[in-house]
Amino acid sequence: MTSSDRPLPTKDRLIQAAARLFRRYGYNGVGLNDILEAAKAPKGSLYHHFPNGKTDLAIAAATWASDGMLRTMAASFENADSFEAGFATLCHKLAKLFELSGQSDGCPVSGALFDGPENEDFRKTTDHIFEGWISEAEHYAIRFGDNPDDARRKAELLFMLIEGGWTMARAKRSSDVLRHLPEKLAAL
Repeated sequence: MTSSDRPLPTKDRLIQAAARLFRRYGYNGVGLNDILEAAKAPKGSLYHHFPNGKTDLAIAAATWASDGMLRTMAASFENADSFEAGFATLCHKLAKLFELSGQSDGCPVSGALFDGPENEDFRKTTDHIFEGWISEAEHYAIRFGDNPDDARRKAELLFMLIEGGWTMARAKRSSDVLRHLPEKLAAL
């Protein structure tokens, strides 16, 4: 049996199920029983792994989803010959992900944390995650020759285009919105 044939540990199943469900229905639209059923996990396992229940699980799910975004960014910029080329690849990868989600899923971070209750830990976690995405993009802009101030501005713009583009793509139910984001960056 290879490692890819083994079932995921219960904690990982809970995190991934929660991330999928929060992305689709938002924090308030998902109950603990929904998560347990999707994860095929026994009731006691949730509080064993996440003592504060749904709150801890939402933070873990958003962090897991963020790690996936950072890997996607790295893969997009790794072999790019310019920041713009890396951004174009990232947009195409996100458009494909949007299509695979049924063209209706929200951002897995904001769906888990901003659609939930007013919670300072959620706000801080979201800020930390989004800052990580911006810092990653800033790193690539510097790598392609931008000075630190310009790189920061470009990275923040990339983040705003992606977040806004994803929301607009949901409204239009069209992944083309994401594919055309590089043109918007070039126009600016």
